[in-house]
Amino acid sequence: MPSWSTNTTFPETFLLFSQDIPSQNLGFVDPHSTTLDLNVAGKDYVIHQSPTILNRPGSTTGAVVWKITPLVADWLAASDNPLWTSGVLSLSSSVLELGCGISGLVGLTISPLVARYTLTDQSYVARLVEKNIDENSHLGNQKPPRSTSQKRKSKSSAGNSKAELRFLPLDWELDEVTPSLTGDDKAKSFDVVIACDCIYNDTLIKPLVQTCADACRLRSADESVSDRPTICLVAQQLRDPEIFEGWIQEFSKYFRVWRLPDNALSEELRMNPGFVVHLGILQDVANRS
Repeated sequence: MPSWSTNTTFPETFLLFSQDIPSQNLGFVDPHSTTLDLNVAGKDYVIHQSPTILNRPGSTTGAVVWKITPLVADWLAASDNPLWTSGVLSLSSSVLELGCGISGLVGLTISPLVARYTLTDQSYVARLVEKNIDENSHLGNQKPPRSTSQKRKSKSSAGNSKAELRFLPLDWELDEVTPSLTGDDKAKSFDVVIACDCIYNDTLIKPLVQTCADACRLRSADESVSDRPTICLVAQQLRDPEIFEGWIQEFSKYFRVWRLPDNALSEELRMNPGFVVHLGILQDVANRS
């Protein structure tokens, strides 16, 4: 399935950035509107975002929806997605998303298909992401058939009380990754960890990768499923070769990495050569397999 496995990282950067990558205007869906109407996986979502927060000095980029997000959400919801056909994802799966931003769109789309989905990001997105969860909750009331409390180093905050989809604040530099993130005493780890378009700032690369590794390591202490490794899925828009090289080097210190080939992606993702998806399995786990 994967088209590339990492031993050295420079060839991957060269291969990706030697292709013609069209300009995506940084990649915002719409940097001006406060409300977006998006059709994803056959459902119509109303997503609230905040261009005002985006344009504040020192603000972060999670305040608006990025172009890759609805495409990844749509691809992950498809029954022929390799994560579903391989059994990595199922109705009993637990999923953790890092850096979900204000939309929570991937979680809104995927949570009706799995047992538990935890959205995480910095606390400033909480109001809008929970508003988006509430406003679109009617779309996830019924699970379609398929063929196949975080512990803070500082003060804790309460998460969303919804049984299948919840938001919890998680700062990659300040917070500790613990089994409480699942929101279920019986679930102590995740089947999949997702980071969608989180790689844009070189100072956050190490904290992000460390958080990915810490989340995947929860599996080793989960005796009921320790024989099935957690898969880390990283989707991103290619913008800066130095930022990408910094990420792939750091990620490869902890993970065995594969890039998904075009035939494993949706047509919409294939039509955007600047969008790529990588999968990672912790190296110590991959070496035992």
